[in-house]
Amino acid sequence: MGLRNLDRCVLVGAPVQSGTDRLGCDMGPSAYRAAGLPQALRDLGLPVEDAGTVVPKPFDAPAHPNRAIHHLAETAGWTLALAEAAFRVSDAARPIFLGGDHSLSAGTVAGMALRAKAEGRPLFLLWLDAHADLHTLDTTTSGNLHGVPLAYLTGRPGFAGYFPALDAALDPARICMVGLRSVDLAERAALTGSGARVHDMRDIDETGIVAPLRDFLGDVAAAEGLLHVSLDVDFLDPGIAPGVGTTVPGGATFREAHLIMELLHDSGLVRSLDLVELNPFLDERGRTARLMTDLAASLFGRRILDRPTRSF
Repeated sequence: MGLRNLDRCVLVGAPVQSGTDRLGCDMGPSAYRAAGLPQALRDLGLPVEDAGTVVPKPFDAPAHPNRAIHHLAETAGWTLALAEAAFRVSDAARPIFLGGDHSLSAGTVAGMALRAKAEGRPLFLLWLDAHADLHTLDTTTSGNLHGVPLAYLTGRPGFAGYFPALDAALDPARICMVGLRSVDLAERAALTGSGARVHDMRDIDETGIVAPLRDFLGDVAAAEGLLHVSLDVDFLDPGIAPGVGTTVPGGATFREAHLIMELLHDSGLVRSLDLVELNPFLDERGRTARLMTDLAASLFGRRILDRPTRSF
């Protein structure tokens, strides 16, 4: 099935809160709906289905020797449930996962990897985030499991028995990480020699994002791959997106973020999308939820110049 035939979008609520120690991410799916995401997609002529909200499955994870870790079994249960949901809904539609903290990507990407395997195609991942999220269960010092999904998804050691078994691990060479500006020493070591493409904010400042993104998208197209995009609120500068518990100064600007979304739409390659780490409790009158909604609309075809301007 060609991507161009997958016009239908399915919204999947993923109110995951277990991966962070800051309350509020579980309100994210409702905030996206209230900010008008379903109607924004319909306005683009896309059929939209709201599949409701996923609930975690029971998962019997033993206590981990790293005592900093919290909500391990619950996060593993979310991973299992979201992997199943991602595989199921991606058969004939493009899923948009409304989060929830970034630990949810352990499930959504795992499910999309299974979908890619079923179609005999490789999965590629564009990771738009201030953080690498490459800690293992052994290296995390915060115990917040929103910092481990990429380590889990790429098959790094230490997850067996604590997280669901991976049927299709992700090749790091098929990951492009954009916007990094807060990376711990253990994560730096994991990135060294991994093969992942890394474009931190200095790289973007010096050379821009268009050429490296087009290079990555060219490889996705050449491999006839599936592309999953994981967009974290903290990819954006907190000056324009304050509704997140992991603010890091110096993030992407309004135009940089929209340019990335427009390039992704032009490529015609995006099969699935995560919108993660929105914390409405920390937002300013829905400002961040509306911006993330606008970015999603740009990814699915809306142009800035299509919108009327207004004077202040």
